Amino acid sequence: MSSQPHLAETEKINLPGQVPQPPKHKKPRKRLRYVLIGLLVVVLLGVGGALAGGLYLRSVEKGIERVDAFDDVPEAERPQKVATEARNILLLGSDSRDPENTGGSRSDTIIVAHLTADRSSAQLISIPRDTWVNVPKSKDGQHGGRDAKINASYAWGGIPLVVQTVEKYTGVRIDNVAIIDFAGFKEIVDALGGIDVDIEQNFTSIHEPFRKFEKGMQHLDGAEALDYARQRKQFADGDFARIRHQQQVIRAILDKAATGGTLANPSKLTDFLEATADAVSVDKTMSIIDTATQMRGLRSGNLTFLTNPTKGTGRVGSESVVFEDKAKAKELYDAVKRDSVSEILSAAKK
Repeated sequence: MSSQPHLAETEKINLPGQVPQPPKHKKPRKRLRYVLIGLLVVVLLGVGGALAGGLYLRSVEKGIERVDAFDDVPEAERPQKVATEARNILLLGSDSRDPENTGGSRSDTIIVAHLTADRSSAQLISIPRDTWVNVPKSKDGQHGGRDAKINASYAWGGIPLVVQTVEKYTGVRIDNVAIIDFAGFKEIVDALGGIDVDIEQNFTSIHEPFRKFEKGMQHLDGAEALDYARQRKQFADGDFARIRHQQQVIRAILDKAATGGTLANPSKLTDFLEATADAVSVDKTMSIIDTATQMRGLRSGNLTFLTNPTKGTGRVGSESVVFEDKAKAKELYDAVKRDSVSEILSAAKK
């Protein structure tokens, strides 16, 4: 990857005309909201199975913000569900407080989380935000209907167009959507007392206060973990490094939550969830309680983090983009559709 051109410095989408801003969602009330890790801890580490009957989780269920993720997705154009008992959750993230965010640009994260039919494991596939794909026409007909970066779909048609674009690209039917803000890493990590992350190389953050990260296993507090998860420009593979760092932090948080006494202590758990101060929204059909109950036997060791197969980066006109490896991507998502874990892992390694 080191010989490939670097990804674009910002996330501004280069279009011939003005790009409409994505729809804004109502800011949810602080104490009844999860960010991604809080959601993953509850549904993937099994806490919800024990708390599903409790008033606390039910109050969260009632208070969480709901979005119209599927209302504008044409049913006739959606892929059919093959493995009917498996579940595919689209995790959409942004880092609203990223110092690199200027002019309304967003650091988008797109993850297809596949939960197996027997709920014994989950595979989380990150799709780089600059992946060059075909974006369907927006509902107003003014945008899309052409190839573009996958994160253009959000600017053009909000969450429903992202769902439609991901489904068209992967052939995988999305069952639920969760929208999160990665800036919440700081509060989450601090609530856990810090996390341990294996730093891949010595480097200095490009953001103030310009922290120095040393190679090897390091204990990071919330500010350090968030800073680490944002870094990409110092690495030969650019945005792929950022994805890798996010995955490391997610796994470290899950491991710390599972082993640090948080999940077994109702008081600590409540503090932990309420410390995840920034917003998460879910689609209208997603039940946190049902999901938590289904996931009660799953642990972080059963999670596999993958990245969409690519051939590297390049340019299309003035845009720096990521080119998919079509053959490998098809093999991977065909395996996801059929809920074949061995084939998913095999396709990811090729």
